[in-house]
Amino acid sequence: MDNMDDPAGDVLAGVGPRLRALRRARSATLAALADETGLTASTLSRLENGKLRPTLEQLLPLARAHGVPLDDLVAAPPTGDPRVHLRPVRHSGLVMVPLTRRPGGIQAYKVIHPPAGRAPTMNLQTHEGYEWFYVLNGQVRFVLGEQEFRLGVGEAAEFDTRTPHWIGSADSRPAELLALFGPQGERAHLAPSGH
Repeated sequence: MDNMDDPAGDVLAGVGPRLRALRRARSATLAALADETGLTASTLSRLENGKLRPTLEQLLPLARAHGVPLDDLVAAPPTGDPRVHLRPVRHSGLVMVPLTRRPGGIQAYKVIHPPAGRAPTMNLQTHEGYEWFYVLNGQVRFVLGEQEFRLGVGEAAEFDTRTPHWIGSADSRPAELLALFGPQGERAHLAPSGH
């Protein structure tokens, strides 16, 4: 049957390459993704190669594992609504609002750090990659290795994240940042031990 006659086939045609790109962007193996989703590595391989037509029961755990909306996996036709629907993620005391939604590459987030008295204890982190942040509101306490900085509205910092670092509010108000980081930084910030 021709794709023109099969709208569902047209929508599902690109699922395999998107699944493969998402998995590779996370540097995940088929075996690791199988553990994460409950699907077999064989099923995942067949989905990625387009040899198996995906079902909702397969796509839901994959969307969760990759941290993307289901629409991103199936490339649902646009609804005509140009607005970006931001879905905040609460993690380790932070509120992270994704501003970009594409697999791999640099990701942009608005990050809201709680007031200094309500923040998790300072725990310096290291991970691969580089990070850049810009202070939108509040005052930021930024610890990088043996140095400590205080940044205000309109100030920015860029650093190698292999250097131990910590970022938080410097006073009794929340601190809001625009942050850019790559896949390694995204995993570090959204993993259970992120800063």
